[in-house]
Amino acid sequence: MKIGIAGVGTVGVGVIKILQQHTRLLNDKADANFEIVAVSGRDRTKSRPVSLEGMTWYDNAVDLARDPDVEMVLELIGGSEGVARDLCLTAIEEGKPVVTANKALLAVHGTELARLAEEKGVALNYEAAVAGGIPIVKAMREGLAGNSISRVYGILNGTCNYILTEMEETGGDFNDILQDAQKLGYAEADPSFDIDGVDAAHKLTILASLAFGTPVDFDSVYIEGIREVSALDIAFAKEFGFKIRLLGVARRTEKGIEQRVHPCMVRSDTAIANVSGVFNAVVAEGDFVDSTVYEGRGAGEGPTASAVVADIVDIAAGRTSPTFGIPVDKMTDIPRVPVEEHVGCYYVRLTVYDRPGVIADISAVFRDEKVSIESLLQRGRAPEEAVSVVLTTHEVQEASLTRALDRIGKFEHSVDVPRMIRIAKL
Repeated sequence: MKIGIAGVGTVGVGVIKILQQHTRLLNDKADANFEIVAVSGRDRTKSRPVSLEGMTWYDNAVDLARDPDVEMVLELIGGSEGVARDLCLTAIEEGKPVVTANKALLAVHGTELARLAEEKGVALNYEAAVAGGIPIVKAMREGLAGNSISRVYGILNGTCNYILTEMEETGGDFNDILQDAQKLGYAEADPSFDIDGVDAAHKLTILASLAFGTPVDFDSVYIEGIREVSALDIAFAKEFGFKIRLLGVARRTEKGIEQRVHPCMVRSDTAIANVSGVFNAVVAEGDFVDSTVYEGRGAGEGPTASAVVADIVDIAAGRTSPTFGIPVDKMTDIPRVPVEEHVGCYYVRLTVYDRPGVIADISAVFRDEKVSIESLLQRGRAPEEAVSVVLTTHEVQEASLTRALDRIGKFEHSVDVPRMIRIAKL
């Protein structure tokens, strides 16, 4: 099996290391000999910790896909458009199987690529695109094939999880912990893709398609990052018996499918609450298997390269499945439910002047919007100074709570924009 690797950065180097160090092991598992015959990257002169000697170098990755010596293409470039998409389309058109780690590409163009792969009779594998070294794609596509999946959710971004757990353990502010994460290499120089929830949303889009047999629909994912989570919220969460985690949640309801990424309050005694640092975790709920939990490292050279090589071995051994578990022509367009229609419990933090009648005014608005308060805390007592009023609600439709908070935010005794975090019922 002659392989071409497009993208020889961190993951590409990791793949080369595994193929070179575990040659005999992999050959035995796949009953095939693996040889890297071509590579493509941005800088031929860059120093790398592996030798590329004997491999044909392509400045244009698409030309690599057309090389008649290349029998399998690895797309490790990244990005939903441009050369990554062109490379995959070209390789599939050439009748060559593709292994990719590109969640953005699959979240946006996955259905298109899957349809073409089926037409050409080649595999499109992407275990490394979701949750790094956790074999969640194989679990969803094959291990849970006998189940109707009702919900899949999890911690899908290690950068956010590291920041939130460090805030929890140290009491530090978001910006300080983010700077520490950047120094340690856990966060990019521009961390927006991670901390604004986009990375997790790409992964959730893929999981939702696998879970429910629907075309990928990234545009319908509600996305909210962690920039607004404060040390104060972390502390209050602890008082209520919660921890805060950025979760991606895809759920089948009577109205359709919810797809949302946002900070959640989760009970401190749940498995997901105790996933810390840069680790990822995914929970899948099926009608026969009940709840299954998968945890491991979600990024980095080793875990991601391990997942890529697992796909290579499967293809070489002839173990293939439809890209998203079922053929594209059997996928069902199920309506997506907007987040405003979500029904759940909520944590709310209000910053108001400590004046007589404030709590009565807040309660009146909640009464008007049919929001029922479960518990309430007020910290500090300083007339005419700002204090925090923190509460949790019983189940309510999000649109009703949003209307209530909009009204409360306009009160003359409101000091800051009301903060709301959804409470996850796990």
